[in-house]
Amino acid sequence: MRFYIVDAFTDKIFDGNPAGVVLIDNDKNFPQDDIMQKTAAELRYSETAFVYQNNTDEFTIRYFTPKGEVDLCGHATIAAFSVLVKEGIISLDTQCFNNTKAGRLNIIAGNEIMMQMAEPQLLKTLNDQTILQNLYSIMGADYSTQRSEYLPYIISTGLADIIMPIRNAEILNSLKPDMVALSSFSEHMKVVGVHALSLEQDDDFTAHVRNFAPLFGIDEESATGTANGALTYWLYLNNMLKNGDKCNFLQGEAMMRPSIITTQLSILNDKCNISVGGKAVILAQGEIFI
Repeated sequence: MRFYIVDAFTDKIFDGNPAGVVLIDNDKNFPQDDIMQKTAAELRYSETAFVYQNNTDEFTIRYFTPKGEVDLCGHATIAAFSVLVKEGIISLDTQCFNNTKAGRLNIIAGNEIMMQMAEPQLLKTLNDQTILQNLYSIMGADYSTQRSEYLPYIISTGLADIIMPIRNAEILNSLKPDMVALSSFSEHMKVVGVHALSLEQDDDFTAHVRNFAPLFGIDEESATGTANGALTYWLYLNNMLKNGDKCNFLQGEAMMRPSIITTQLSILNDKCNISVGGKAVILAQGEIFI
């Protein structure tokens, strides 16, 4: 099997979010789950995408973190389809289909890879004061100093995350979560982790964001497609976006791996669709002898 190390949501090596990509040989099926899990743990990236080609424009991808399988991963999807374009398996500006455990998703493989997210779902509004104080305390912030008109929501566009507003970029950048407590809290709330955003105005970016998912072995992630898709829906629900709007989110600053994640909102027949995308660059490639 061929493997690649890809920096997603950037056009510069060593920026963005690195992912592993493994292309399954055409004459073989997916390896056993434990083999994919061990491979992901060996590669040591937050997610590794295992890609199987069903036909010319249709693929099935399974995603593994060092600790377990997840239904969908945005940056690993961007990485995977960038590899498919680079290797000539698909052509530029091709529409493809990606079968995942979160559903069958449309992909546009151009200079940027844009992926349709799963239908956005508002799973829960966090308005209980005890829960809110506990959440912000775990994250290293004082809830009493935040803008109370905007509440954290649990939203899924493939994976459930807590979208957590922070008053300004200074507080956002100073967050030092208690990772053990956050892992336990995430498990209790049935979410992957917390996606925090600064509400401070910025002419260049829609928001500055940070993402924490220690429950899945990721203390902090430098670019997160599914969570920024969920954030786009949070902005829409809070009347900050309208049909057709695009967003640019800056993530990874605190990790010295800046990433730019693009999203677009479209509404048709009262149905909300969110696409997430960006660029990617291959750092390395090789063979896995299994």
